[in-house]
Amino acid sequence: MRIALSVVFVLLPVLAFAQVKRTNPPTLSKPTGYTHIVEVNGPGKTIYIAGQIALDRDGNVVGAGNMKAQAEQVFKNLETALAAAGAKFTDVVKMNTFITDMDQAPAVREVRARYFGDTTPASTLVQVVKLARPEFLLEIEVIAALPATARAIPAAK
Repeated sequence: MRIALSVVFVLLPVLAFAQVKRTNPPTLSKPTGYTHIVEVNGPGKTIYIAGQIALDRDGNVVGAGNMKAQAEQVFKNLETALAAAGAKFTDVVKMNTFITDMDQAPAVREVRARYFGDTTPASTLVQVVKLARPEFLLEIEVIAALPATARAIPAAK
């Protein structure tokens, strides 16, 4: 029994953490602000954040007609949603961005770079004809991965 408990206590820290691996193969184009492949291995928690738009907490549109201002609000909303789930931007493994004007993508990328830094997710950017309301210029959804939380093992009686 002692040997079994010893093995559990030695292996538990190894088993309790999901491993996230980000890869940009040299045979693919060099990405700007995203990672081509993000792998999550091991036990953990996956968090799906619904598409966020440029609404403040009171439901008011922020930055009508201004892509950068809307991007600022969208990333603030994403940060709030991630924090509510116990995550942060470095935990994001996939991001889907929908914008109404691809010419405005640099404004979104500028804001995104401040929030993600060098830990970039796999990412897709798509231009759409319109979003849920005409004043929305972009919508972003993310998926994050967190390690499993270690649980205490009850002592044998």
